Amino acid sequence: MNDHNHFKFSPSTWIIPTFFLVAIWFVFYLDNSFNLDLNIHGIFPRSFFGLQGVFFSPFLHGDLNHIANNSLPLFILTTALIYFYREVSLKVLVYGILLSGIITWIIGRESYHIGASGLIYVLVSFIFFKGMMTQYYRLMALSLVVVILYGGMIWYVFPDVDHKISWEGHLAGLITGFVFAIKLKTPDYIKDIQYEWEKPNFNPDEDAFMKHFDENGNFVNTPEPEEIEIEKKEVLSEQIRYIYDFKENINDKKSNQI
Repeated sequence: MNDHNHFKFSPSTWIIPTFFLVAIWFVFYLDNSFNLDLNIHGIFPRSFFGLQGVFFSPFLHGDLNHIANNSLPLFILTTALIYFYREVSLKVLVYGILLSGIITWIIGRESYHIGASGLIYVLVSFIFFKGMMTQYYRLMALSLVVVILYGGMIWYVFPDVDHKISWEGHLAGLITGFVFAIKLKTPDYIKDIQYEWEKPNFNPDEDAFMKHFDENGNFVNTPEPEEIEIEKKEVLSEQIRYIYDFKENINDKKSNQI
């Protein structure tokens, strides 16, 4: 599939990320304005009541710093997911929340795990690994951008880096994104650049670059036509100079003889 037909900006590219931001900030506003204590609806591992957090935890945040740190990465990564992986974006978002939440429920410490960071790790992991697996230059470039921007997040999947964060949720998101990158199929991308040697009518014998190599691939210093013309002019000039000098010598000898 040609990327001009695939990578198209549509309203969903920004509507869905915006919806996520509005939703988490609205819940945060309600929780803090009316003291609802919604954090108890987060994931509480290995508890039947705690399973509800699989659905609710991405929309719950502990404080202003927590939600602020998650907002920008969530918006950027969701936008990139929908724009570059439109066919599987909904599966990554919905199933990513569910699977990463279930893994967190299984491996997590006995405390409430809340926040959208688990989903953020799903997106980082999926976009990075999928881009590398496709071997398509645009998606590989996207993977490198994700590494540059969010590569430092890898440290927060390990225990004891910060006891206040849910490293289990981060690890669950990383695993989920990697699994999705392997399992979810994306279109076969066809690059929109065709080089001269890829064209059906390409003749290496007539190519200005290929003529510098012999049939074994060895470099041959073949002069350009302009260089040949210059050499011809230089040789002709030397010949004219030689003839002129020769005549001058003969005339000098005749003068001496007289």
